[in-house]
Amino acid sequence: MGKATGFLEYKRTEHKKRSPKDRIKDWNEIKLPMDIEELKIQGARCMNCGVPFCQGGVILNGMVAGCPMHNLIPEWNDLVYNSQWELAYKILTRTNPFPEFTGRVCPAPCEGSCTEGHISDPVAIHDIEYEIIEKAFEEGWVKKSNAKGTGKKVVVVGAGPAGLSAAYYLNAVGHDVTVYERDDKPGGLLMYGIPNMKLDKKIVDRRIELMKQSGVKFIFNVEVGTDITTHELIDRNDAVILCCGAKKARELEVEGKDLKGVYQAIEFLTNSTKNLQKTNKETNSQLDAKGKNVIVIGGGDTGTDCVGTSIRQGCKSVFQFEIMPEPARERNDETNPWPEWPKKLKVDYGQEEAISLYKKDPRNYNIATKKLVGNEKGEIKEVHTVDVRWEKDELGRVIPIEIPNSEKIWKADLVTIAMGFLGPEDTIIDELKLKRDLRSNLKAEFGIFKTEVNKLFAAGDMRRGQSLVVWAIQEGKLAAREADKFLMGKSVIK
Repeated sequence: MGKATGFLEYKRTEHKKRSPKDRIKDWNEIKLPMDIEELKIQGARCMNCGVPFCQGGVILNGMVAGCPMHNLIPEWNDLVYNSQWELAYKILTRTNPFPEFTGRVCPAPCEGSCTEGHISDPVAIHDIEYEIIEKAFEEGWVKKSNAKGTGKKVVVVGAGPAGLSAAYYLNAVGHDVTVYERDDKPGGLLMYGIPNMKLDKKIVDRRIELMKQSGVKFIFNVEVGTDITTHELIDRNDAVILCCGAKKARELEVEGKDLKGVYQAIEFLTNSTKNLQKTNKETNSQLDAKGKNVIVIGGGDTGTDCVGTSIRQGCKSVFQFEIMPEPARERNDETNPWPEWPKKLKVDYGQEEAISLYKKDPRNYNIATKKLVGNEKGEIKEVHTVDVRWEKDELGRVIPIEIPNSEKIWKADLVTIAMGFLGPEDTIIDELKLKRDLRSNLKAEFGIFKTEVNKLFAAGDMRRGQSLVVWAIQEGKLAAREADKFLMGKSVIK
C-alpha cells in the first residue's frame, strides 16, 4: 500500500477529454494525457484491501462484479505510486495481454466493485491501466515473443478480441499459430465495431504488427465454412479454436423494417470505419448521416457510438430511443448493492456531444417503436413511437404497457438498430452439427472450452453470447490454456 492514508487525503480525478465542440470535428481519440504526478496520487488512493473486490470477476445479479481477468490491481496501483512503471507493466500483463484495448473500451467493472467506491469515489483504475501500457510502449518494454517452437499447429478462427487473445497465448508457448479472418483486417469489433474516437485503429495495428513479428500468421478475406471447410482445418492442424463472435443481430420486428435507410448499427459503424480507413472494400454511400435526421434505436454503448458517429458525419439531428426506464442518478443500495455493477445513469461521450450541439440529451426513455414509414421510393421518412410504462402481469413478469394518446411521429432519413445480438451465425455450427445452449450459443463448458468434435475448442461471444471485450480476452486466454493442455499434457498459461 503506497500511502496508508491516501484514500482519505486524495479525491478521484480522471483523464480529461477534449471539448465536445473540438472533438466532433475529427475522428481522433477523445482522451487527453494525464499528468504523471496526478496519476501517482490516484494510485495512492488504492486501499490495498484485504479482499480486493476489484479483481473478483464474479457474477452478481446477472452482471460481472470486478475484473473478469482477475487483474492484480492493488499491486500495480502501488507500483505506479512508487514510480516503478516497468514492474507495474509486468504485473499488469501477467493477466491481461492487451491493456491498450481494455484501457480504452472496457466499462471498468473493477471500479464498480472498488471498496473505496463503496464509501466515496472509486480509484481511477481504468486510467492507471491505460497509462501503464502506453508508457510501456513508449519505453520499448513491449516486445515480441521468442518462445521455442513445439511443432504443434493451431488455427484460430476469428481475429476479434477472443481470437487475438487465444493466438497471443498459444504463440507465447511456442505453437505455430494461424488466424483466419473473413474481413480484410484483424480486430473484429475492435476494428470495425468500435469507432476510432474510442479506439484509434493505429492501436490495433500496433498490436497486430507485434504479433506478426512474434510469428502469428494472419489470413484475411477467407470465410471458414464457406471458402474453406472447418473439417479441412481440423484435419490439417493439431487444434482449432473457434472465436467467431455473436454477430447475429437482433432485428426490429415492426412494419417498415426493410425500408431503405434502415440499417443494423454494426453495418453503419463498419461502413464508417472502412471509409475512414480507406480500405479497398466497397462502402455504402447511403450509410452516411450527413445532412440527415438520424434515429438510433437502442440505448447501450453501441447506440452511443452511433450518436457520436452520426454527429461527426454531419447529421442534421439525432435522437436515441430506449424502451427501458431512465436509470437512477445514484446506486440504489437496496436493489443494487455494492459490489454489484452500479446501474445508474451516465452521460457518455456521444450524449455529451449531442448536448453540446443541440442543448438536449438525445436519449428518450420508455419509448417503443411501433412502425417505420417510407416515401414513394421506399425510403425511410418517419418513425412512429408510443410511450410505455412498466408493470407486472399476472405471472409477475414486468412488461411494457403502452400509454394511451402518447403516439408521436419523428422525422427520419436514417435509422440504425442498436438492439444487441442474439448469438453466433450458423455456418460453422451447422457444418459440424455442433450443439447449442439454450440461448443458441455454441455449447462448450466454461473452463474447458472443448466442443464435442475432437481437437475443436470455442471461446468468446460465440460460446458466451454478446459480452464485454474483457470477457472475450479472458475466454481466449483460458481456451488457449485448455488447447495447450490438450496438445502438451500441461500448460503454463494461467
